[in-house]
Amino acid sequence: MEQRVLGRTGRPVSVVGLGTWQLGADWGEVREEDALAVLDASVEAGVTLFDTADVYGDGRSEQLIGRYLKGRPDAEVFVATKFGRRVEQRPEHYHLANFRAWADRSRANLGVERLDLVQLHCPPTPVYSSDEVFDALDTLVAEERIAAYGVSVETCAEALTAIARPGVASVQIILNAFRLKPLEQVLPAAAAAGVGILARVPLASGLLSGRYTAQTMFAADDHRTHNRQGEAFDQGETFSGVDFATGVEAAAEFATFTPEGATPAQTALRWIVQQPGVTTVIPGARNPEQARANAGTAELPPLPGATLAAVRELYDRRIRPQVHGRW
Repeated sequence: MEQRVLGRTGRPVSVVGLGTWQLGADWGEVREEDALAVLDASVEAGVTLFDTADVYGDGRSEQLIGRYLKGRPDAEVFVATKFGRRVEQRPEHYHLANFRAWADRSRANLGVERLDLVQLHCPPTPVYSSDEVFDALDTLVAEERIAAYGVSVETCAEALTAIARPGVASVQIILNAFRLKPLEQVLPAAAAAGVGILARVPLASGLLSGRYTAQTMFAADDHRTHNRQGEAFDQGETFSGVDFATGVEAAAEFATFTPEGATPAQTALRWIVQQPGVTTVIPGARNPEQARANAGTAELPPLPGATLAAVRELYDRRIRPQVHGRW
């Protein structure tokens, strides 16, 4: 699979990675054997980046990855984790003592001496402007608890603030055919600064797979049921902030852009992969078949200009009013 250097980490990673939120929690139950099978299918398909967080299943996702990689030392997978959301979201909680404790917990969960990449996990906005926060992250690097650090953001403004920090290696941001705002300033700024971009929520919580109808129901413990209005965390994390009915209709139209031999989900991922400045896209997968299909996106030819224009027109007409001004 094509490899791209992940910003200031200097490490090459696969252009399609694997997001592992769903292996921990909030997407319905995933059995351990199924989760390990997803990890293995991804590696066999050429994926070399797993994205996780200490809060996914309260560490379950990290632990599963650690267990898998212990049995596959040949896999050479870059693991990007995140911390900061296991406490009340207040800026004063983002300090060196907590960072050390959080990093040490993730190191134990993953079974490693040094974390490849730690990302601040969508912290309160003032955190991005705190010199003390980034000094503390620099200390973790100096102590060899972590090799590099980045941020995961909710808004483009937060991303731009982080990119200006000289130690920030990468920015993780929602980017998909229903969330185009990062194309305007964030991706160009990241490219100019040598900062990597991890594109998350690439299928708008599954909408862009084209599999859902207005009647589709999700499990009670699935965030697509309980966070549609931002009841549990930022609304933009669920269906990219688009209301479900609008999203289903727009996704059906997006599906008509699918080239022969591809699926709507692969088309959505291919659109992201070819955006200038993107390092890797991190779709989730609940079974090995999805993992292999996601990885297969890297082999698809680039979408033609007419398709790119059609995506833009669809966004401007159906989606922009709901999301563009918020994130």
